[in-house]
This record gives sequence, C-alpha cells and structure tokens, in this order.
Amino acid sequence: MADFGGDIELEDFRAEVRAWLEANFPASLKGQAVLASAEITTPNADLKAWRKAIGEKGWGTPTWPKEYGGGGLSIPQARALAQEMAKAGAFNPLMFGMGVTMIGPTILDYGTEAQKQKHIPPIVRGEVQWCVGYSEPNAGSDLASLQTKCEDAGDHWVINGQKIWTSGAQYSDWCGALVRTDPTVKKHDGISFLLIDMHQPAIETRPIKLIAGASPFCETFFTDAKAPKDALLGKLNEGWTVGKRLLQHERASQTGASGGGRQTPLHEIAKRYVEVDGKGRIADPDLRTRLTQHLMDARIHNLTLARAAAEAKGASGATNAASVLKNSATHVAQTRAELTLEIMGAQGLGWEGEAFAKEEIEAVRGWLSGKAMSIYGGSAEIQNNIISKRILGLPDTTQSS
Repeated sequence: MADFGGDIELEDFRAEVRAWLEANFPASLKGQAVLASAEITTPNADLKAWRKAIGEKGWGTPTWPKEYGGGGLSIPQARALAQEMAKAGAFNPLMFGMGVTMIGPTILDYGTEAQKQKHIPPIVRGEVQWCVGYSEPNAGSDLASLQTKCEDAGDHWVINGQKIWTSGAQYSDWCGALVRTDPTVKKHDGISFLLIDMHQPAIETRPIKLIAGASPFCETFFTDAKAPKDALLGKLNEGWTVGKRLLQHERASQTGASGGGRQTPLHEIAKRYVEVDGKGRIADPDLRTRLTQHLMDARIHNLTLARAAAEAKGASGATNAASVLKNSATHVAQTRAELTLEIMGAQGLGWEGEAFAKEEIEAVRGWLSGKAMSIYGGSAEIQNNIISKRILGLPDTTQSS
C-alpha cells in the first residue's frame, strides 16, 4: 500500500476505501451501528461477516501496527477511513468491545512482545471478548482500596475476591483486572494488573439487570482462580500506573475519540414530530433555541476532541483532555436523549408494542441507560474534582487542614 502522505495519495486511498466498502459492507447494516453492541446475544449473519471482513483487513484498528494485524494507517488515513465509512452508513463493529477500546491499547503500551503476539491479533480480528475488573463493592471511587487478592503460588498466581459492574463479564473470554499483590505497603503501591482467562470454573459471573431492561454489568467472583506468572501486564506492584493508562483509553472511547456510528441529526428527527412554520423551521422558538444550543455544544465538544487528539499525538501518559472530555461527552449525550424524548412526546415513552416505532422504543431505553454515563468510567463529581485540582490548580477542599 502506498504511503498516502499527500492530498493526491489521500484521495487515492479514499477511492480504495469506497471500493472496499462497496464490496464488503452489507447493505442491510447501513446505519445500524446499534446492532454491534447486541451481536453477542442476538446473532446476525451479516454483522458476523462484516466483523470478519474488517478484522482481517485491519481497519477495525486502523492505526495499530501491521505486525499484529492492525491497519498500520497514518492519522490522516484513519480520519479519511472514518469519514468514508460514515458517508456509506458503515460503522466499526469492533469499537463496542473493551478489547479494542481499552485492553488492546494498554497491552500495546505496556505488554511484552510475547503478550502482544498472543493477545493483539485476536483482538484485531474481533475473535475474543474482554472485560475489565476494576470496581469492587467497597472500592468504587476510591479504587485504590481494592481488596481482590493475588498470591504467588510458585509457578502461577491465585486470585480471590469480588469485582462489580464488570461490563460484559458473562460473555468475556479474558479479563484485565487490578489485583492486590502486596497488602503491606501503601494502597497505590501494592496493586498489579493481571490478564485473566475467564474460562475456568473458579470464576462466576452474575448479571445485574438495569432499569433500561438490559444486563450489561455483572458481579464477578474469583475463588482460587488461576493465572500464569507471565499474565502480569507491566511490573509487579506497579499496576496502578497501568490501570490509569487504561482509564485514559476508556475515556477516549467514551468521548468519541475512537469513532462510532453516525447519528441522525436531532433537528431532522424533530421535524417529523413537532410543528414547523412556513419557512420549514421548528415552530416552537424555545425548543428551537435549545436544539441550537445542543448543536453548538456538540460541535464544541467535537472540535475540542480533535484538538486534544492532535495535542496527544505521541504522548505516552494521561492528558488533561481525557478528564474534561468525559464530562463534556456525557452532557452532550444526555442532553440529546432528553431532547429526543421531549420531541417525541407520548411516542417517546413506549416500552414495547406495535404502537411504537423501533426508534421510539430505542429512544426511551437509550435515555434510561444513558443515565449511567454520569457514573461509569469515573463519576462526574470525581472528574470535576480532578479538573479543579489537577488542571485548574484550585485548592483541595476535601482534605482537613
């Protein structure tokens, strides 16, 4: 493949992308990105074929190194790929898994060559599911208080404890977990990051049903679970650093930094449900004003996202933007959900039945599930504390003098 460094070469690349999408992206999936998140529980032949095609091409992980199966594309190429996919109504089915969004990038950052060779290619091809074992019943916002024990048994590690809110644990093949390997030192200093095979009877998962009707989160129990000695990601007792890096990747995926499906513009949805004036505008000036403000907020978020991506190019540590954009993305997404329900009126309150269109049922369920955005990946309050203390340099008012 050519370098595609200049404008002419980039246009050639765009043409290559369009031709490849025409040949490989199933027309039945156009604009159906939401299907990717439900693929495990609702098998779809076209979606399976699309996942296989984009995985083998390496374009599900466009900027990852080619030696591990990634696309090996430059940032401009990856941007062009995303743009052409959006135009075609296509989406990246691998972006809904934690292997691509969190674990894979962290293994690329901290893994040994053997770990990269073992774990990255299956992630790139979409062949494995990963979950992340962080929160515990008594270690949520204060994650460093975690108590899941990991003991050296000579030729392997033994893990005992409980994790909670483990997204997708019931479907996962592997878990990237923070565990306590030294209880005698300061809490941040005795933590390690472990790659655990979920296919063993010593691990039990119990789904937690949520108000939106789905069960994406689990309680996860480890009772003498085992992992080989080379399952440590990073150095022994230095897992806190690895764990923070993973959270940066998680927040990037939550802010939209890693791409996603194209949404129907909210003003287009509005014109199907509410009155318009003689000029084709939304008749209610208050609703029109709030929709405009939402569009401005979304545009500002995306511009800041692009600037942060440019600033972070080549950076190996956490950036300030990850904390800021997490809350910004939450605000934009939750505001859109609230406005969507208001626009749909009574049709936006349907749970099931023929009286409601598919998009109407998805709207109310999405509104309910979206409430969790304020909590997962770092609560809004925790993120505001990080922003105030570490970015703005404001005094820490949570500590006694």
